[in-house]
Amino acid sequence: MRIGLLTDGGYPYTTGESRLWCDRLVRGLPQHEFDLFALSRSPRQEQQGWVNLPDQVGRVRTAPLWTRERDARHTGRPRGLTGGLATGLGRSYGRRDRRRFEAHVAALVGAVRTCAGTGPAVAGTDSEAAVGLFTDGVYGLAELAGERGGLPGALRSETTVRIVESACRAPGAGRTVHGATLPDHLAFVAELERALRPLSLDWYDEDGLGAVDLCHAASGGAAALPGLLAKRFFGVPLLVTEHGVPLRAHYLAAPEAPLGAPARALLAGLHGLLASEVYRQAALITPGSTHVRRWQERFGAGRGKLRTVHPGMEAEQFRAVGDDEDGGGPGTLVWIGRIEPAKDLIALLHAFAEVRRAEPDARLRIFGAPVRGSDGETYLAHCRALAAQLFPDEAADAHAVGDNPVTFEEIGGPEVPDLAEAYAAAGVVVLSSVAEGFPVSLAEAMFCGRATVSTDVGAVVEVVGGTGLVVPPRNPRALADACVALLRDPERRARLGAAARARALELFTVEQNITAFNSIYLELVGHVPARRATSAGPLVPAGPPRPFATPPEAHLRGALPSGPAGSGASAGASRVPSWAIGAESVCAGARGAGDGDA
Repeated sequence: MRIGLLTDGGYPYTTGESRLWCDRLVRGLPQHEFDLFALSRSPRQEQQGWVNLPDQVGRVRTAPLWTRERDARHTGRPRGLTGGLATGLGRSYGRRDRRRFEAHVAALVGAVRTCAGTGPAVAGTDSEAAVGLFTDGVYGLAELAGERGGLPGALRSETTVRIVESACRAPGAGRTVHGATLPDHLAFVAELERALRPLSLDWYDEDGLGAVDLCHAASGGAAALPGLLAKRFFGVPLLVTEHGVPLRAHYLAAPEAPLGAPARALLAGLHGLLASEVYRQAALITPGSTHVRRWQERFGAGRGKLRTVHPGMEAEQFRAVGDDEDGGGPGTLVWIGRIEPAKDLIALLHAFAEVRRAEPDARLRIFGAPVRGSDGETYLAHCRALAAQLFPDEAADAHAVGDNPVTFEEIGGPEVPDLAEAYAAAGVVVLSSVAEGFPVSLAEAMFCGRATVSTDVGAVVEVVGGTGLVVPPRNPRALADACVALLRDPERRARLGAAARARALELFTVEQNITAFNSIYLELVGHVPARRATSAGPLVPAGPPRPFATPPEAHLRGALPSGPAGSGASAGASRVPSWAIGAESVCAGARGAGDGDA
């Protein structure tokens, strides 16, 4: 079958989220064709290019979500919007289309205002009405964009700013939204245009999303928006996979974020409504963990649509370490990951100070690089300074060179050439995060047969099960006690490591992930009635659905024999994949022969 894979800021680019997972999925299913529809997040990402794509990838369509040199937070008028309504809409829309645009934007913004800061799941009795207004607005704007174009410019117009301002000042607006100022209105309008930019893409035709059998969104939000339109316009079923919770990030945005509180509240309402509609329209939702699943349920995902599929990871690169009976450095704690405040290395260093008092020979090796940007470098410098303060260089005597029990290292050097070697050096692998999605480093440590100590955040308990020690976050004393307990008990470390490896090989391999999604693909396509083209438009359903109109062999790759001439298969033929043209003729001929025998 042909899968339309929808991504946002990841595959097929060499950087971004879910890049490795998407690449493993596509390469692991050579029996299917994949068309890629990718949104890029920055010019840097586009400049770095794509990964090498396998043969089963057919067409690739990309679109940018980044805006060049536009600052929505300045206090003046929006650039290019000084002429009022005529400047914003006059060049593209006539009077009737202007009224359509204003009505759709007003409905959408009104729904966002109702759910601002809370989301549709907790907005009270008005939630159903708000969701209805939101969907009317989104799909109405999509139809307008398809018919007339010009939607991005219209959404950035002064007309939109005025509609947002009126909605924020209308009765019923929350205190935070009611206090919005012009910079907040401008900031929200800029983010609204960016979030709705997929509505204006040229992907919605018979050569684009109308030609696929199934849309698979690799995340919610903007990536899933084209899938919503494919379902509405062409009846293509939508599968949504989320390994993290983008919606959670909007709700937990730091108070010192560039956007003001009113703009953040409006954006939270926008993304909450979009998530609710995506979950409502999806045929199936596959969270990467129970942690993600809970958030999806909170925003309206029906339990009957949810099926947890853990992200697959390459176990082969850790096989040698896992097979080795050497338990690693008996007194060495190892931390691996991206160095950023959410990982709470400060608490880890204070915990290690307690560990050193109990076990003077213990060492802590921190492997990782700071996240891009000045914040990551600043945090790394702060951690280094704290380590130097807590653990001055120590020497055995007056003639020996001092040594620090804490080291900051990067993987790829001569001592630690790869990730497996870093885990091999560990007696215990530690995770000290205060926020986490799916803890990749824990799963990798489990593949290596290492005992772990981790904080109870995100999907940690779900991943570790009973094969490691879990302590509360932001509690250096509890973290230190758990580490000391394992450092002093090598037999327990070995038992936990063996159990952890068995659990990882059962639940978190690429093979189980690929098998699960192959079954899901076949299941979803098998339950969708055939669609056929009519004079009313491309792939518009006409008459009652025809279950089983596309034969099973139409979903097999390769050339199929042509049916007998005059079989009548061309009349009202259902849409089949491009590589299966002729399959229905075969079945039509078989049906004709059967009717003759009868």
